Amino acid sequence: MRVVSVNTGSVQDLRVGSRTVVSAIGKRAVHGPVPVLPLGLLGDEQADPSVHGGLDKAVYAYPLEHYAFWERQRRQSGVQLFDDPLPPGFLGENLTIEGLLETEVWIGDLLHWPACSLRVSAPREPCYKFNAVMDLPDGGRLMMEHLCPGFYLSVAQPGTIEAGQAFTLEPGTRGLRVSEAFATRRLKHTR
Repeated sequence: MRVVSVNTGSVQDLRVGSRTVVSAIGKRAVHGPVPVLPLGLLGDEQADPSVHGGLDKAVYAYPLEHYAFWERQRRQSGVQLFDDPLPPGFLGENLTIEGLLETEVWIGDLLHWPACSLRVSAPREPCYKFNAVMDLPDGGRLMMEHLCPGFYLSVAQPGTIEAGQAFTLEPGTRGLRVSEAFATRRLKHTR
């Protein structure tokens, strides 16, 4: 398991249909060690702290393994015309990770990097801003159907993190997998 990319973003205008909203979903790769503070990565912003950020959602991780699915969806809808890969951070994640899927991680598990530790706290819930960035009106629905939300992390031990670093998983109480927590939320949305 490793971090492929560490990504941060700043609050910017985002066009959603006929209106403009603010969002920090647009993340870019950062090179070198990035400080991990209790409220997230240094240099990363959140436009709506009622939904993103805070102590329980300080960092958002997304598996690189899902990128091929999104690239395929965008090509099939005519949004992405070529086979160019999406850049890390495109889905709004702070950490593009490899080797750990939502079905393999539990709420409460602890992820250890050489200089920091992060605790799995919740699955991401897609919103209209995700749909706008992906240019897929049904992007949130697709994320729910395919159970590929990624997950939020709280900062258990501040420090630094850097692309390319391996991490280990320390099991928590093992009550609910991230995929199960997300599926439960999906059921609530369909009722």
